[in-house]
Amino acid sequence: MKKFLIIWLLIITLLSGCSTQASYSGVHEEPVSETVFAMDTVMQLTAYGAEAVVMDEAKKRILELEGLLSTTNTDSEVYGINQKKSGRVSPDTASLIQAGIKYGDITNGLLDVTVYPLVREWGFTTNNYRVPDKDSISRLLKNIDYKKIRFNKAEASVSLPDGMMMDFGSLAKGYAGDAVLKIFSDAGIKSAMVNLGGNVQTLGKKPDGSCWRVGIKNPEGENYIGTVLIDGRTVITSGGYERYFKDDNGKVYWHIFDPVTGYPAKAGLISVSVVTDTGIYGEALSTSLFIMGIKEASEFWRKHRDFEAVFISEKGSVYVTEGLRDNFSFSEDYSGHTLTVIEQ
Repeated sequence: MKKFLIIWLLIITLLSGCSTQASYSGVHEEPVSETVFAMDTVMQLTAYGAEAVVMDEAKKRILELEGLLSTTNTDSEVYGINQKKSGRVSPDTASLIQAGIKYGDITNGLLDVTVYPLVREWGFTTNNYRVPDKDSISRLLKNIDYKKIRFNKAEASVSLPDGMMMDFGSLAKGYAGDAVLKIFSDAGIKSAMVNLGGNVQTLGKKPDGSCWRVGIKNPEGENYIGTVLIDGRTVITSGGYERYFKDDNGKVYWHIFDPVTGYPAKAGLISVSVVTDTGIYGEALSTSLFIMGIKEASEFWRKHRDFEAVFISEKGSVYVTEGLRDNFSFSEDYSGHTLTVIEQ
C-alpha cells in the first residue's frame, strides 16, 4: 500500500513568532541537498553551506543506523537479538533500548518497543494483512511488555523472554534525525532541515533569520490543513491514514496499535503532530498521544509541558496546545475551520 508523507516542508519568509534578524553570518550560503532511501522511506537532507564530506557522513550515519536497527534485515543487530534473545549491543542499540524503557515509563506503556509480534501478526510487516482471531491476540499480548526487557548498561547487554521481540520503528527515524543534525552542528552548520519520511527536524532558523514553516497534512486528502512555524525544533506526526487496510466489510485497520488491547488504536483521533526539541521524543509522543485520544492527551500535555501538539479528530476538529496559538495557521482551503486551543 502506498505510504504517504505525513508532513510537507514549506520554506517561507517571516510570519508571527519569528525574528527577521539574521543571527549569524552565512546568510547568502546556498543550500546543499541530498536524498537517501533508508528505513523504508525517502529522506531529504538540506544544509546551508555544507561541504560534500559532511553530507556523505550524514548519509553514512543513516545507513549505519538502518543496518543496526532493522527488524527484518537478517544481518541487523536487532534481528539477531530477537532471534537469540540475548547478546551484547552497540552504543546506538543500547541508546534505543534505554529510550524505549524511558518513554514506556513516561507514557504508561503506550509506547512499547516490544509490540513487534503483534504488528507482524496483523500483516503490517509483510503486507499480507489479516485480522487475527482473539485467541491469537491474547497469546501475543502476554509477551508485549517493555518492562520485561533486561538491559545491563555496564555490560551493554540485553536479554528478552521467549516469545518477545523488540522493534524500534517508533523511535528510529527520530533518533536518526537527531544524529544527522548533530553531525551538521558539529561541522559548524547553523541552518539545516531534514525530512525523514515526513519527520521534519530543523537546525536553527533559515539563513535569513526567519522561521521554518511545516505543513500538517490533511488526513483525508493530499493537501495540507494548516502550518506550524518552528525555530530549530522538530515536527513529527502519527496518522491513521499513513498505513492501513480494510477488511471485506470495509472496516479500516491502521498500523498504530494499542499495546493494551492488541487492536489498532481507536480513541477518536486520526492525526497527531508533535513539536519537540528532539526527534526521538517527538516519535515517542506522537504515537502515544494518538492512542490516548484528545482528553487524555490534553491532560498529558498539561502535566509535562515540554512539547506542543496539533490534534485532528476523526470528525475533522482541530486542536492545538497553547504554545502553538500564535504559530499555527489554517491553510487557505481551511480558513473557515474552528480552532480549539488547549490551555493550561
